[in-house]
Amino acid sequence: MREPRDSGIYTGTALSALQAAQSRALLPALQRCAGSHGLLVSAGSGQLPPALPLLSHWTQLLVRGPCYAGDIIAAIDEPLAFVDDAFDLIWLRHVLEVADDFSAVLHESVRVLAAGGTLVITGIHPISAWAPWYYWQERGARHGLHAPSRLARNLRRSGLRVTGMQRVGSAWPRRAAPVPASPYPLGGGYVLLAQKQGTLVTPLRLRTESLHLPANGRLSPSAQRKLTA
Repeated sequence: MREPRDSGIYTGTALSALQAAQSRALLPALQRCAGSHGLLVSAGSGQLPPALPLLSHWTQLLVRGPCYAGDIIAAIDEPLAFVDDAFDLIWLRHVLEVADDFSAVLHESVRVLAAGGTLVITGIHPISAWAPWYYWQERGARHGLHAPSRLARNLRRSGLRVTGMQRVGSAWPRRAAPVPASPYPLGGGYVLLAQKQGTLVTPLRLRTESLHLPANGRLSPSAQRKLTA
């Protein structure tokens, strides 16, 4: 298995500014995330997880092409080395546009996300002025950009509830471009938030049965009603 190759555009000035705008837009929602473990999966190296008061431990992965690197090294088409429901927050930071098998990344992210946990996806919007710039920068790459609306449909089919989706950042990939502080309809980036639903529990109901009392009129201590699902 070859080592993942880091993509320079994700540490460059233009995309660093876009990712900063996405982080600002997400901060109010992320600060409400509680739990013990978070997973940050990034497209570029050197990207630190956010400092959240209610989340204590982070695991970090780097995705490039068919591989994971970082805290674990593995192939993307293999299951992640984490148990089900391991993380209370997962942030896929531009990874779906660089992963050779983005569906495998999504599938594993849903699997290791805890019930009630939050999945965050950020990326470049495919219908924006950033799209031709991205394809020029990444010419020859086999992967591409994904519409957040399509990702939202996939997440809903996987049982997640989409709780937020908006465009953010500047309209053009320029170094000195002003970055709106609020959601911007022409923004080159998007943020998508979804929550994994809790496991449905079938309630137990009592089945009434006729009981024959003994002569003394009392039930033995071991007598119990039967419960049926």
